[in-house]
Amino acid sequence: MLENQMNSAGQKECILSNSLFATDIPVWYQKSGKVSPLWLSICEKERTQTTNLLEKVADPINLQNAYKQVRRNGGSSGIDKISIAEFGKWFKDNYKILSAEILSGDYQPTLVKGVKIAKPKGGYRQLGIPTIKDRVIQQAIKEVLQPIYDTKFSEQSFGFRPKRSAHQALKRASEIVKRGKTIVVDLDLAKFFDEVNHQRLMWLLKTRIGDIRLLKLIHKILKTGILEEGVTSQRIKGTPQGSPLSPLLSNIVLDELDQELNRRGLEYVRYADDVKIFVKSKISAERVYQSIVNFIENKMKLKVNRDKSKIQACYKVNFLGYSLLYKGKLGLSKSSEDRLKDKIREVTKRNRGVSLEQLIHELEAKLRGWLNYFILAEMKSKLQKIEGWIRRKLKCYRLKQCKRVISIVRFLSKLEVEKKLSWKTALSGKGWWRLSNSPALNIGMNNQWFKELGLYSLTDNYERHYRII
Repeated sequence: MLENQMNSAGQKECILSNSLFATDIPVWYQKSGKVSPLWLSICEKERTQTTNLLEKVADPINLQNAYKQVRRNGGSSGIDKISIAEFGKWFKDNYKILSAEILSGDYQPTLVKGVKIAKPKGGYRQLGIPTIKDRVIQQAIKEVLQPIYDTKFSEQSFGFRPKRSAHQALKRASEIVKRGKTIVVDLDLAKFFDEVNHQRLMWLLKTRIGDIRLLKLIHKILKTGILEEGVTSQRIKGTPQGSPLSPLLSNIVLDELDQELNRRGLEYVRYADDVKIFVKSKISAERVYQSIVNFIENKMKLKVNRDKSKIQACYKVNFLGYSLLYKGKLGLSKSSEDRLKDKIREVTKRNRGVSLEQLIHELEAKLRGWLNYFILAEMKSKLQKIEGWIRRKLKCYRLKQCKRVISIVRFLSKLEVEKKLSWKTALSGKGWWRLSNSPALNIGMNNQWFKELGLYSLTDNYERHYRII
């Protein structure tokens, strides 16, 4: 009997531990805005259970697993220019020394290599590339912290989490729209990864983690300076993208927003720093917008880009490259279509000097990957137009390779185009783009001809896969 009671108590404790901060536990803040006493007591309980995390981080097996993950992820070297392969040789003989260095507190992160990547819509994204050694240690920390935090994150959060994907986020958004919540509060957090408040982040970590040594290690990593174009700048805020730990830290920061949205009973979907809140009316949306922006800026110490944040009908929203149509359907956004065409233009530049077969082979990888991501969209008619446009680009490319009039005639004749029509086409004087839609080209370089060359068909593969979904 006593044993059964102990087992029952143990099960209850396990359930409580696994459901900390989940929707069935009161969230962080009360309606008054004060911190919930129950939340504080749960945090205290967790701190007593997490006093020896550094030993788990520094465990040789954990370090080896972290190295394997960094190796799988690939990427360039940091400022020390040591490649993953070179570090692997050193790590094989020195992982125990690295473990001891972490436990003793002697480990010091190296400066991060700063890189700026242009955004499609203008501006840039700041990346920070740590050395391989630093990436391995950050990954080792993530290996320990991710299981602790992930089970307590909101069900509406999908970015940078194991067994969660952009497709799941889109399906959730689709379900909400289907229920009639078609007005969207679209929040844009201004340069989120660059603006994370270090003091606020460390407070969030301290509420849950009882191992002061691990907290000091994370604080060292946060404060590591960035070296860019020979200039070193000290970091006083932000967690630049490019490090293994940054995605988890971002979710820890934004979980505070999730919990507040849960407390208010709002329906939303969050993928990383992309937050969409769904309501039924514009009046509700305006009220939610004002109060949530106030919470983000005053409580969380983050910035909202008011120029890009909007209240709009769902069909105007671009969420993860998709458009959210009425009745919960998903469509392809105009910007995603434009980006695909830009990639195709890059591959099909007429001065590249590679064979058409090679061009088609290169296109397959891009088209296959693109379609795999956008397979949820209802876009059959759009794909037919895109495919027609791709074939015209390829026709232009192949015609230009002919260069001379006689070469065009010979090429079209091989495709069994009537000789008179071949000469008429070659002597027309029209530009390559106009010629690509001429009768001779449509006869000779028809859809079957492209199929035999191995051109990846967006429409055929879309129809085949879409039936399965």
